[in-house]
Amino acid sequence: MEWKVRFVDYPSQFRKMEIEIMDTIKMVLSGGDLILRQQLHDFEAHLAAFVGTKYAVGVSNCTDALRLSLQAAGVGPGDEVISVSHTFVATAAAVHHVGATPVLVDVADDHNMNVDLLEQAITPRTKAILPVHLNGRLCNMGQLMAIAGKHKLLVIEDSAQALGASIEGKRGGSFGLAGCFSFYPAKLLGAFGDGGAVVTNNEEIAQKIRLLRDHGRLPDGEVAGWSFNCRLDNLQAALLDLKLKRVPEWIARRRQIVHLYQERLGDIPQLLLPPPPSDGPWFDIYQNYEIEAENRDGLLARLREQGIEVMIQWGGKGVHQFQALGLGHFKLPRTDRLFERVLMLPLHTELADEQLEFVCDIIANFYRSVRPAVGRPLSVKAP
Repeated sequence: MEWKVRFVDYPSQFRKMEIEIMDTIKMVLSGGDLILRQQLHDFEAHLAAFVGTKYAVGVSNCTDALRLSLQAAGVGPGDEVISVSHTFVATAAAVHHVGATPVLVDVADDHNMNVDLLEQAITPRTKAILPVHLNGRLCNMGQLMAIAGKHKLLVIEDSAQALGASIEGKRGGSFGLAGCFSFYPAKLLGAFGDGGAVVTNNEEIAQKIRLLRDHGRLPDGEVAGWSFNCRLDNLQAALLDLKLKRVPEWIARRRQIVHLYQERLGDIPQLLLPPPPSDGPWFDIYQNYEIEAENRDGLLARLREQGIEVMIQWGGKGVHQFQALGLGHFKLPRTDRLFERVLMLPLHTELADEQLEFVCDIIANFYRSVRPAVGRPLSVKAP
């Protein structure tokens, strides 16, 4: 189908940066710098500086970033790791693949972990908390870190959707022992393929992940132990380094788009919108614009009929709802309700104001004849 409004517009972004992108590719390839060379080291340094950590280690994707971080932190068989179900399956898979057990808690109205439920999920086997910063908004990390400190638990942050998001100026990925980022093409900072990184202030963790990503090889050629091949290649690193310079302006545009969504959709009582942009303490970067909608499936069909590409995250299921994963015993009523209502609207830096107005007109017209809901907030308030 030829969409009038794309969910993500890869070709438009490429056209805007085509000369710079092709020059970067030519520079890398003509120099033969392909694996673990200077462009990767430069990107790692610039990423660490952006996030506010001492170290960054480029890896093949965020799934590997999570898995290697857990392994480097000593999480393994017999341990439990607390996370959420409203996330990509990779979060729980990383826990599973180090031999630990995922423990899932419910979400709050901002679609992130309900930290008020955290302590009741802690058992003698709990080793770590793995918060997911969803849609470009951080979890309540002040409260979460206080609980982790009280119970002497590790914190590994799934920051795949939150590069640049912060609370009181402290950016996601810099709170815990390690933070994990995704550079999947649809992300705010997207590669031309897969890519990921771990950031940390812990030198030992950084060094362990460098070894784990490259077969355990030491500089002298010795092998420190069994390991993996999870490197971020130089070409992707160079392209990410090029795009990293644009991230602040891209965040500003995303927040501007969300202001417009809020102005046009904020008075529709059948919708529950994300928290609007503010100057603090939460600074959201809006990787996605995920709303809750009454008659979600009807709205989804109408938008697609009108040529508007919209999505439901994770195929419309939380991690605990995939029967094959064996996590259905967790009772998560807010998450269950969420997946009956959740919908992501187009949000990318190439989205024109006219396209946004078109999307909002279709939504407003859809609900015009629908009886308004009573007694629900129009948007989520920050905790």
